[in-house]
Amino acid sequence: MSTREETVLSVENLQVAFRDGGDITPVLRGVSYRLPKGQVLAVVGESGCGKTVHALSLLNLLPPGGQITGGHIYLDGQDLLALPPEALRRLRGAKISMIFQDPMTSLNPIRTVGKQLVETILAHENISKLRARARAVSLLKKVGIENARQRMNEYPFQFSGGQRQRIMIALALCLHPQVLIADEPTTALDVTIQAQILRLIKKLQRQSGMSAVFITHNLAIVAEVADEVMVLYGGCCVEKAPAAELFARPLHPYTQGLLHSLVSLKKKVEVLPAIEGYPPAPGEPKTGCPFAPRCPHAFEKCRLQMPPLTQENGREVRCWLRGTHA
Repeated sequence: MSTREETVLSVENLQVAFRDGGDITPVLRGVSYRLPKGQVLAVVGESGCGKTVHALSLLNLLPPGGQITGGHIYLDGQDLLALPPEALRRLRGAKISMIFQDPMTSLNPIRTVGKQLVETILAHENISKLRARARAVSLLKKVGIENARQRMNEYPFQFSGGQRQRIMIALALCLHPQVLIADEPTTALDVTIQAQILRLIKKLQRQSGMSAVFITHNLAIVAEVADEVMVLYGGCCVEKAPAAELFARPLHPYTQGLLHSLVSLKKKVEVLPAIEGYPPAPGEPKTGCPFAPRCPHAFEKCRLQMPPLTQENGREVRCWLRGTHA
């Protein structure tokens, strides 16, 4: 386990809600973790569990109506939630950066790729435009864009989906951040391009020594990139463990269901395995464990009381069936 000095990003009891008129809908309900230097944390779960909301909260980029209602986010010991907007803007990109979910819409369609890279660099560093452009060309080469110098003058629509994702990675890394947040970075890409992008992110992460938070619902991706995995369900963490241990011995029934749902290409199945039922809708009243309505092992206590997040052999799990609380 990492010491506090080695921790780059620390999230403590993060709570997020959305306001619509007089209604307040809780979305994240106390998420906590520490990210050591040079490590990759994968955050997994079904759509609607709070993965992207958590990612946007780290940069205070929540959409209208979203607000952080509790907790702390520390980057190198500095509380990001206590910073004024201008100070936080200077940190975005420079110390903590993000690859957004959709490469098709995340780039500005009416500005050349080169201009977007150069503007990002100049907004944070006091260097000449010539030097910024040279760095931008070098970055495009690094992420695998051929004829980078010529392609600096092209617009996003002139690139394929995989190339646009590579450009997004270049944008995220152009200021050498300490922490990279990758929110579903292989969305809408075919499996061959997905594999290329994953290898590229992992290679760049190792070369630079930066830490990364990898948001995904694809457990096959997790096995490729993660050192540790946090499983979200209903806006809270239900299990956190080193990746190898989680795949070898999942503790929470939800994690077990996710892994059971993986389909092997070597084994033919008539019916695809799935977790029965539906995840809770944001704002749906919750008493007890949020997974209880879908859990094959649930008993009365599960439906009445939320289980605490407890330690078990260095891992964390939120389940009444585990540990001394069963």
